[in-house]
Amino acid sequence: MSSTVAPSGLAHPAPHAGQEPAADVVQVYDTTLRDGAQQEGMNLSVADKLAIAALLDELGVGYIEGGWPGAIPKDTEFFARAAKELDLRHARLAAFGSTCKPGADPAEDAQVCALVDSEAPVVTLVAKSDIRHVERALRTTAEENLRMIGDTVRHLVGLGREVIVDVEHFFDGYRFDPDYALRCVRAAFDAGAATVVLCDTNGGMLPDWVAAVVGEVRAATTGRLGMHAHNDSGCAVANTLAAVGAGVRHVQGTVNGYGERTGNADLVTCVANLELKLDREVLGDAGLQEASRISHAISEITNISPYGRQPYVGASAFAHKAGLHASAIRVDPDLYQHIDPVAVGNDMRMLVSEMAGRASVELKGRELGFDLTGQGELLGRVTQRVKDAEAAGYTYDAADASFELLLRAEIDGRGPRFFEVESWRTFVEHRPGGANPTDAEASVKLRTGRGRVIATGEGNGPVNALDDALRRALVGTYPEIEEFALTDYKVRILDSQQGTDAIIRVLIETSDTVRSWSTVGVGPNIIEASWEALTDAMVWGLLHNGVEPR
Repeated sequence: MSSTVAPSGLAHPAPHAGQEPAADVVQVYDTTLRDGAQQEGMNLSVADKLAIAALLDELGVGYIEGGWPGAIPKDTEFFARAAKELDLRHARLAAFGSTCKPGADPAEDAQVCALVDSEAPVVTLVAKSDIRHVERALRTTAEENLRMIGDTVRHLVGLGREVIVDVEHFFDGYRFDPDYALRCVRAAFDAGAATVVLCDTNGGMLPDWVAAVVGEVRAATTGRLGMHAHNDSGCAVANTLAAVGAGVRHVQGTVNGYGERTGNADLVTCVANLELKLDREVLGDAGLQEASRISHAISEITNISPYGRQPYVGASAFAHKAGLHASAIRVDPDLYQHIDPVAVGNDMRMLVSEMAGRASVELKGRELGFDLTGQGELLGRVTQRVKDAEAAGYTYDAADASFELLLRAEIDGRGPRFFEVESWRTFVEHRPGGANPTDAEASVKLRTGRGRVIATGEGNGPVNALDDALRRALVGTYPEIEEFALTDYKVRILDSQQGTDAIIRVLIETSDTVRSWSTVGVGPNIIEASWEALTDAMVWGLLHNGVEPR
């Protein structure tokens, strides 16, 4: 059955209490800026939160939970600036807070007043629904907690706010005392809440348990139900989908699964499954096709590296390595892919390794812009060279740039030549007791089209010094390398049983203002391996910046 989406892209209006929600409308509510920001090591500035909110709106979510105004000064500032600086096309901002305190009038409760002052059109209230938490954490009575829920919701609805109630610890509370947990849900709906969200706050539920509980709650209530899942059992996404299958029509989560402990339900994965597997259009405006770009852009803002194996949007989500897969993919990519990567803005990637066959090399060549169809002899040479190299310690599935240089060398017999290395050397001097007890220095001699160049570099280690010397030697001929930055450096010891005689592999990631690329080097020591990866990085970067050898 096809689903519908609001023409404006905004979240569909929620039904009033007692009104049955539309059968297939699923609201998408993002809580990256509040619940996701509780992840260990994450610290978002107000500017970061504004930038992420704009990206979430591009994705097409219906709600963006901005934070807890009044409780956190940074969140109070966020809502003040958002009103002036954000021009949201799809989403509505939601302010998060709690119900009034025991014995308090919501109109006079300072925290409730801060929610109103935020001017957010949506207010999400957290409320206790586990009687044990009511009595032990809130230290109040069951009836007073119900009064707090009802009075706070009525107060905010009376001020024109759409109110969403997150019933905290709902599943644990329901399993302990289902009658009281249901009374909390009904109290919220009876007071005018648009949506009541069932929270697996401890994250310990399993899909079958969620489906059973939601089914019972759905049968006992008539308002819109939501799902908020944490991932402590590894089932947050599965639990969210199970809840939708049992009648939930509002899902909460965070981009990239950010959140405290093991995180929240990954909203991108939830949405992709809902749209692509269950045929529910929940974003509209082709927002899902921007998912990979937006996921990675948010990773940059949070300064948390993207997870390569993340479903749908990870760099490895559609990466194929084995030769058998490659042979089938050459005939029909869908044979080994559960969806077309374009649907989530991702790409299929071929990984070339010792498991590669000719089909893998042909497909990888096509990905890099080389048509190798019908060139059996060339494909055989490249395949054998890859296998021989990997037997010697190289790896190309994480070094596309080095593989491309290998392929070009086989195609034209030599590959691109921007410079010829005459020699290089490096040494480390240790001076105990000094301000800088260890210094590294390197010298490089090479030739370009402009003649012989000798350069000396310094660094905090021999590899850093070599990098500095190489750049100094080349920058006069190729000023473009000033834009190149070494962004990642990995070392692995191969055949560690050989001790200090072991083979070393180095992987280097380099970037400029447009792209990033990875190169590999292997040698009997870390310096030689690093030098090979560094020179490959310079060559590939110059080549793809359209530079002609000088």
